[in-house]
Amino acid sequence: METEYSENPAMFKNNPIGFIVALALIPAFGLGLVILIYWFLSVKASKLEIKGNDILFEQGLMSKDRSELNIDRVTNVKIKQSFFNRIFGVGSVELYTSGDVPEIATAGMPDPNRIREIIKKHQNK
Repeated sequence: METEYSENPAMFKNNPIGFIVALALIPAFGLGLVILIYWFLSVKASKLEIKGNDILFEQGLMSKDRSELNIDRVTNVKIKQSFFNRIFGVGSVELYTSGDVPEIATAGMPDPNRIREIIKKHQNK
């Protein structure tokens, strides 16, 4: 099986103002450095992967929370992008199988429209 998408949420692109503020706070007793390390670890703790006909979403560093969906079960893909998200090419992704609650929801994913295109391509096969 070929991995078609495997990304962690973006750090700088998802929140450029927060990144600049954290950099500015580094001289303030290293507070910005603590913020950046925490932010980096939280970003690396989430991963969305599309491999074959499966979608896998993992969260956590020490303990893992995994959600796995079959692409054929996805009924709706919702992409949310603010103006700045569109400029930087990131966005929130929500995947629904049935009902009003998304099975997988994550923010700051690079190239979110590519996720939607991959899912639609697999569903049309």
